Amino acid sequence: MDRAKLKALQVSAEMTLKGAMQSLNETTEKILFVVNPGKKLIGTVTDGDIRRGLIKGLGFKGRVEEVMSRHFMALDLAEADRHEKAAKMMYEHKIEHIPVLDAKGRIKEVVSWTDFFKESLPGPRTTFLDNPVIIMAGGRGLRLDPFTRILPKPLIPIGEKSVLEIIMEKFHQSGFRNFIFTLNYKKEYIKTFLRENEFPYNIRWVEEDGFKGTAGALSLLKGTCTEPFIVSNCDVILDADFADILDWHGKSGNIMTIVGCHREIKIPYGVLEMEDERLKSFIEKPNYDVIINTGVYVLNPEVVSLIGEGQSMDMNVLIERASEKGKVSVYPVGGGWLDVGQWDEYRDSIRKLREVS
Repeated sequence: MDRAKLKALQVSAEMTLKGAMQSLNETTEKILFVVNPGKKLIGTVTDGDIRRGLIKGLGFKGRVEEVMSRHFMALDLAEADRHEKAAKMMYEHKIEHIPVLDAKGRIKEVVSWTDFFKESLPGPRTTFLDNPVIIMAGGRGLRLDPFTRILPKPLIPIGEKSVLEIIMEKFHQSGFRNFIFTLNYKKEYIKTFLRENEFPYNIRWVEEDGFKGTAGALSLLKGTCTEPFIVSNCDVILDADFADILDWHGKSGNIMTIVGCHREIKIPYGVLEMEDERLKSFIEKPNYDVIINTGVYVLNPEVVSLIGEGQSMDMNVLIERASEKGKVSVYPVGGGWLDVGQWDEYRDSIRKLREVS
């Protein structure tokens, strides 16, 4: 690991959770090393640590020291066979990085999984999850007009693959292989595409009779899904461990989990806050940190029963109804979310996917 990367991975315990999320995205690594003013290693922080902090209500201004792990594995710089020991530790404990420390506890080197092993961590899954993934692919894609006058939105290309293919690959990497598509607009194009390509998945579809909103088509699945399932819009690409999300959903006792993502919203105007008739404050072009809906959800089968037969319903209404029946929670992820459903985001998605390919 080069010196610049090593420096970027070392953060202060005073750093905010927002700053840590940004550092993880910029370094494209999954861990940061927390050091004190003397550069001594005192802990580590991962995206999972940050997520648990946000779920507990710390907020984006919460500090790294509130979520970091103070128990970590490290090696001594004086050990002659430290690289061999690092490889053994990583393999046995399935961790990606081992810091190497000098006599004062300062990081002098980070040994990575990729220094020794060709396959990524974790390795290819040998077992799969039977829980289905529902891809909502029936919309007109009006935000991408006039492109979608020719192709349905799920078949729009990003590089050499369609959006549909990329979404399925992301889920398959987490162990999912059962996909159900809800179809309507230009459905014959999508059916032909699914038939003619030899995907290593189990694929089927249901067809809407008229446009039923962003959630109404789920009523066609009543009695089909007998265990928790994932719902994804057909225009979002999310980097996440979907198996972990499904597991968290079950352990949390949710009937519905909404996958959220951090976004910094920049207001290009001065914002006025008022109290009665008087000006309380004036904030020039402020930034706000929010968790937005990614368009990916985990649902228990009983949630589908909240949609009437043939009823048109948008997802926000279904979320409100589910909240009245049981626990609905948010699972926040970092910045690995792309919305390809509008032109500016589509072009940005192409650029970002090229950068990581």
